[in-house]
Amino acid sequence: MPDKMIIDKMLRYTAKVCKYCQDLSYDEFCGSEMLIEACVFNLSQIGELTIKLRDECKAANPQVAWAQIYGLRNRIVHDYEGVNLRLIWEIISDDMPKLQRELSAIKKGLTRMNNGKTIPKKLTERGTSMGVAKPIKKEKP
Repeated sequence: MPDKMIIDKMLRYTAKVCKYCQDLSYDEFCGSEMLIEACVFNLSQIGELTIKLRDECKAANPQVAWAQIYGLRNRIVHDYEGVNLRLIWEIISDDMPKLQRELSAIKKGLTRMNNGKTIPKKLTERGTSMGVAKPIKKEKP
């Protein structure tokens, strides 16, 4: 799956979590089992998608805590000592808006390649695309 599609999916999941918890307090969040499960599910999906991104995309965007996002997914999926609701709330209230901004910026920076994969825009601005060099001008004798 191309990076742009993965980033799009991640953005949809982050938007859902932010929408679900908009204007809520921690106590209101904790009072709704359905809300907790919806948010935890979406957080796990975001983590799962990080593993599908190409390493080049992640390396080009070190501002995103990719390893921590995937680590949260592991904690949720494998239920290591239960899910810490305070931690989940802090991630939702503090980290989700920032992650949305970072993912939006990454999405804007990605361009489509002929084979359906994506590369950072700055790589295409050099005048070459992956594996295809500019023709070399022959010198006249």
